[in-house]
Amino acid sequence: MTVVDLEKDVPQDAPRPAPQDATGSATATDADAVAELPDVPRRIGGFTRSGVLSLLGAAASGLCVTVLLFGELAPFSGALGLFVTAYLSFLGIYAVLTGLEEDAQAVRDRVMTVVLWTAGGLMFCALAMVVGFTAWRGREALPHGNFFTQDMQAAGPLDPLTHGGIAHAMLGTLIMITIALTITVPLGLACAVYLNQIPGRFSRFVRTIVEAMTALPSIVAGLMVYAVWILGLGMQKSGLAAGFAISVMMLPIVIRAADVVLRLVPGNLTEASEALGAPRWRTVWHVVLPTARSGLATAVILGTARGIGETSPVLLTAGFTAALNADPTSGPMVSLPLAVFNFVKSPEPTMIARGFGSAAVLMALVLILFAIARVIGGRGPGHQSKRQARRAARSSRRDAQRFAELHTPGLELFETGSSESDDETNTLLGGAGLHQSAAPPRSATSHDAPAPENGEPAPEPAPTDGEQPLSSTGDEH
Repeated sequence: MTVVDLEKDVPQDAPRPAPQDATGSATATDADAVAELPDVPRRIGGFTRSGVLSLLGAAASGLCVTVLLFGELAPFSGALGLFVTAYLSFLGIYAVLTGLEEDAQAVRDRVMTVVLWTAGGLMFCALAMVVGFTAWRGREALPHGNFFTQDMQAAGPLDPLTHGGIAHAMLGTLIMITIALTITVPLGLACAVYLNQIPGRFSRFVRTIVEAMTALPSIVAGLMVYAVWILGLGMQKSGLAAGFAISVMMLPIVIRAADVVLRLVPGNLTEASEALGAPRWRTVWHVVLPTARSGLATAVILGTARGIGETSPVLLTAGFTAALNADPTSGPMVSLPLAVFNFVKSPEPTMIARGFGSAAVLMALVLILFAIARVIGGRGPGHQSKRQARRAARSSRRDAQRFAELHTPGLELFETGSSESDDETNTLLGGAGLHQSAAPPRSATSHDAPAPENGEPAPEPAPTDGEQPLSSTGDEH
């Protein structure tokens, strides 16, 4: 028998319930004491005064301990060691201060929250430094209009920034990534659907190959396309060959990410669709893909970000040119990453400025493609935009109006058709000398009633709906 201490979790200042009487019933003061206990909701997240003070105190104490160690007690030196020591001291002191008021589980939660916030802050700072440094170094070339409208065919390394531009590189990047997306998106999504909807040995083999190709070096993809397309088939270097090489790099990324997204689709949606009689392809097209549309757009974005920054496959398959070439099937073509590499390796300041300006344009192009994919992908399941909500409301109003018209008394088509058919039936029966009222149909009870035996009266049939049973004591008239 287990004894439970019910008074263990009761606060010390909470009023105690009055004892019960001899009969076991609680007194009147018991209910009053329970009613006086306030209902205080538990705080799940957010900042508290004690938490903020503990955080600030731990930060100040950690800094002081680090200065004491590096200046007086220990022969430490270096900026990285100073930062690491200060951060570890801060975490230890913060855990001690939090443990004075909270239990062990709350201490672990607070410390891990601080660690995650620190990691997120470091990642944001790194991203801001990369973007800011690139834009700052390219500020000399970006204000010039010719930088976006001209190529480098008539400009040299010693020419000022008012001559030449990266129009040929921007056009080449757009053509190559368009070819790669045209190949990758249908194949990648189809392969991901196959891996999720048709499990088996072959699907496991394909998933293993896809995971292995995720770590494929870009130079290997370029060499494969170069050996097959250029050396084997005798084709020339072109933007089409570069698009093939980029698609080889993008395909495993898109398949892997789309496979993970399609696994997150609830199984009851597909089961409900198949229970209604929909075939597998219709379930995938109308249920699975629309539900995972936002995640599939993210998969395409990840593959695009991987392929748009490749340099070595483009150099092997498309070559290099300083002139504008809009034909992807013939002639060399250059991309923005390859132009950045060619500009930055020059010792001239103007060429270096063009390189950083090209890198800034490349980041802006990736951001534009990301925004387009977000618009196409839409929001996640269950989250509608204002336009989608208005469209759904209009569709609901149209459905309600159509249902109301179908139930209008003036549109009783079935009753009209049944009355006309009854008139035709009566006419035919009358012409044959038959009358419907001559032999009314018997009920099932009277038809199935057993025959009387030994002179006993037959049992009366059970009354149907709308009929009153005959009383055995009343007059039967």
